[in-house]
Amino acid sequence: MSLSERAPDRTATPRVSARQLAVMAIFIALSAVGSLVKIPSPVGSVGLDSAPGFFAALAFGPWVGFVVIAVGHLLGSAIVGFPLTLPVHLAIAAGMGACALVFRWLGRRGGIWLVVAVVVTTVLNSVALGLIVLPIGGWGLYVAALPALFLGAVVNLVIAAVAYYAVRDSKLLR
Repeated sequence: MSLSERAPDRTATPRVSARQLAVMAIFIALSAVGSLVKIPSPVGSVGLDSAPGFFAALAFGPWVGFVVIAVGHLLGSAIVGFPLTLPVHLAIAAGMGACALVFRWLGRRGGIWLVVAVVVTTVLNSVALGLIVLPIGGWGLYVAALPALFLGAVVNLVIAAVAYYAVRDSKLLR
């Protein structure tokens, strides 16, 4: 049997489409721009870099959002020189990606669930994910960073939720 006569392999991992790559590239670029808008904090990497990732998770799929938000965080942290060290920022990027998955899971249920998604993800993204700084700066750094982390999470999530709500029924997302 030649290669052209073989049946397609249905067990192979799904491939990323050209459309998904384009969407990720556009939203990563938006994250890079958002990362230039900083919210003053002791950690220095809190900015508006995650709104595009949260929006992408809702609008284009959980893994698109995961990639956009993780890369967006790393870009924003790189701009300020990885103040918490590269390994810590990699862990934060993965945690933010997980937050995007939760945001998608709750927010796509519709109606009041989008508000629930904003509230739950705000707590996860600030209070829970902020605990990563404990080994570096202890409770002092955590308590000092928490207001900025919380404000950053609220602003990013509200921007993403409002933008998604505005275009959720449009042809742009099909």
